[in-house]
Amino acid sequence: MSHEESINRSVENAAASIEMEGFHIDEECKDWCRLVLMNQMSKEEYLSLLLKKAGVTA
Repeated sequence: MSHEESINRSVENAAASIEMEGFHIDEECKDWCRLVLMNQMSKEEYLSLLLKKAGVTA
């Protein structure tokens, strides 16, 4: 299994776990998670995007 396949599987498994708790993770958020795990986006940028998407302003 390639590194990218491993990341995709990890993201999908995490999303499935979250959805079992009654929440939904959209594809955009999954993509952001993949980017963080591939070191193409910082955790800070990821959190900023999540907060903006949720309508939270600082």
